[in-house]
Amino acid sequence: MDTSLHTMENLFSQLGLDNSEEAIENFINQHELPENVKLENAYFWSPAQSAFIKECLVDDSDWAEVVDQLNVQLRK
Repeated sequence: MDTSLHTMENLFSQLGLDNSEEAIENFINQHELPENVKLENAYFWSPAQSAFIKECLVDDSDWAEVVDQLNVQLRK
């Protein structure tokens, strides 16, 4: 069983992105996701990042909650 803590910082690390508070805030401020675009289809993800996000949501994995949080924050 995976008992690791799934935080926004850990999600950004998993995605290969800078996971500092400032970097996460900057990422969210610099990227806006239109309502008609699924999170995993956003233009700013690499194919691997997109696949990871899609897998998290489809499988309702332990990461799904924090991925959902990111989704909400990107929709301004």
